[in-house]
Amino acid sequence: MYKYVIDGGFPLKGTIRASGNKNAALPCIAATLLTGEEIILRNVPDIEDVHVMAEILRSLGGSATREEDQEGVWRFCGAGLNTSEISPEMAGKIRASILFAGPLLARTGSVTLPPPGGDVIGRRRLDTHFVAFEGLGAQVKADGVFVLHARKLLGAELFLDEASVTATENAIMAAVTARGDTVIENAASEPHVQDLCNMLNAMGGKISGIGSNILHISGVESLHGTDFTLGADFMEVGSFIGLAAVTRGELTIENADPRQLKMTKIAFAKLGIRWETEGTTIHVPSRQNLRVVPDLGGMIPKIDDSPWPGFPPDLTSIMTVVATQVEGTVLIHEKMFESRMFFVDKLIGMGARIVLCDPHRAVVSGPSRLSGSQLTSPDVRAGMAMVIAALGAEGESVILNVYQIERGYENLTRRLRALGAHMKRVTVAG
Repeated sequence: MYKYVIDGGFPLKGTIRASGNKNAALPCIAATLLTGEEIILRNVPDIEDVHVMAEILRSLGGSATREEDQEGVWRFCGAGLNTSEISPEMAGKIRASILFAGPLLARTGSVTLPPPGGDVIGRRRLDTHFVAFEGLGAQVKADGVFVLHARKLLGAELFLDEASVTATENAIMAAVTARGDTVIENAASEPHVQDLCNMLNAMGGKISGIGSNILHISGVESLHGTDFTLGADFMEVGSFIGLAAVTRGELTIENADPRQLKMTKIAFAKLGIRWETEGTTIHVPSRQNLRVVPDLGGMIPKIDDSPWPGFPPDLTSIMTVVATQVEGTVLIHEKMFESRMFFVDKLIGMGARIVLCDPHRAVVSGPSRLSGSQLTSPDVRAGMAMVIAALGAEGESVILNVYQIERGYENLTRRLRALGAHMKRVTVAG
């Protein structure tokens, strides 16, 4: 167990390279079980969630090896797959364990999956996954443990009742080798879903409509190995932009892929924050006019999340912290997870002026002088928001349960210290 000890109030400056997309790495690792041939994945972030997914894959008989002499390169192979039953211990470590359901069902015709673990950010229903599997011909039983069977998956027209990212990914992985054609409507279209589709096509799949909410999949007999590079983690890039603003720093973010930041750019502009782009690099200048830009008529603006290409829900925690340092008032509306905003009481304890209206909405007025505090990370993104708040605060902060943060951010202490952060990762006694 570790904690972060942070001495805030120092501007962060320098160059940092964005990691590969965590949310693309996890389904792509699961998808390696769709073939018995080797898959090479590049630009894989060195985070806890990746290591847990690799551990689950090994427990199923697959192999997962990180190349020691090549940063971010992993080799996966599902040739040794010998079970389709995931243990409760493994499933409980990570919500993304459910992503093995689609590949296992397609490859073996059966899956036994205990309820997945993951962040505690409100109810996260799984119904969409199993309705999609049933639409492809699977039988589903749920009695504490999910048991799925399918003699042969058949292509079908699926309309998802919500644009769930992981349900879309599971449906894609189940359909890619199903007999016949599948159409998935109301599909999620996030960059990580696009990465999964592009990897499957590189393996011999036939998926079109990538990047839209209607996917067409022509089932193929089998898939083969490939060498695939993951895209940039736009959530991490957004976090670093917020970090630069809160600490009054100046950051250059390499491998940032600004194409995926169009709505994020609009949201940051509402807080007076802008950046420059050159190719795949983003430069966040230090001289920012941190002032809320009112809507027409002088109305208080709103930053709210929605499925892609809307503002990403994983960045609402980050934007809440940024808003505490901006002159003016803004409404943060987190529509998709009912418990994600509950971390704001910790920000209020640090001196932030925030009114939590209900589980989904918070009114933030700034700027506020934040003071160091003892904090506990409840989930990946709120944890990173706390790191940003601590780095912008006066005095020392201690953040506990940093395992949650390190599930999604690669070598965070080392990378931020290179930018001038006064931050230590300390072992918790006992």
